[in-house]
Amino acid sequence: MSEPFPLCPECSSEHAYEMGPLLVCPMCGHEWAPGVGGDAVASAEGANESVVKDAVGNVLADGDTVVVTTSIKVKGSPQGIKAGTKVRGIRLIDPVNGHDIDCKIDGFGAMLLKSSLVKKA
Repeated sequence: MSEPFPLCPECSSEHAYEMGPLLVCPMCGHEWAPGVGGDAVASAEGANESVVKDAVGNVLADGDTVVVTTSIKVKGSPQGIKAGTKVRGIRLIDPVNGHDIDCKIDGFGAMLLKSSLVKKA
């Protein structure tokens, strides 16, 4: 028989079970990596997140303001987004076809942008 799982670091319950790479406590809902302390989920999530950098190498974060560096053609629009357009309050997302920034641009609405086409303002 397999060895028993460790006690939950949050509530000390002995009823933990495996779910993928994590251990889960059904009593309190806490999730943690096996063999590591209680804050392992936060550090594991931080390790999985990739660092998003702009066109000149600055690290971007949620809520930053960026400036478009090159003109971008927008499908279905007669004019595109001009270089120098300021975009406020960006949100970083998991890459979708190379687009890793979700934002709203005045005159265009919600859009996805590539971080290689913007620089931090």
